[in-house]
Amino acid sequence: MSSMSPLSHSSSHSFVVHIPDAELEPEPLDPAQIVSGTPEVTGKVVWESADGRQLRGIWQITPGVVTDTEADELFVVISGSATVEVAGGPTLRVGPGDMAVLREGDRTTWTVHETLRKAYAINLGQAT
Repeated sequence: MSSMSPLSHSSSHSFVVHIPDAELEPEPLDPAQIVSGTPEVTGKVVWESADGRQLRGIWQITPGVVTDTEADELFVVISGSATVEVAGGPTLRVGPGDMAVLREGDRTTWTVHETLRKAYAINLGQAT
């Protein structure tokens, strides 16, 4: 690893990241996911397990409506707000300080009211 910055790659050291002003990188949406508006996504993986199955990071989306199929994820909203409709499940209204859990395979529709920034922990399924 050429840099000790936790914002670059997996690290064997403990670290802290100030989420509200962390620099994020563009993560273009698949146009098929956009229902309305012109939402833009940015993010940064701040830690990844050696096997690539656990990710910790920061994600942000600007206002609009998008669809997604979720991973097994726990996230905490830092700023902004959204309504997350889970197909065949609940409608989650999330804002600053809220923690939410999404199940792997959940099909969701995100209506982002104010640019939303979240910190997340994702566990990916076992390799088959």
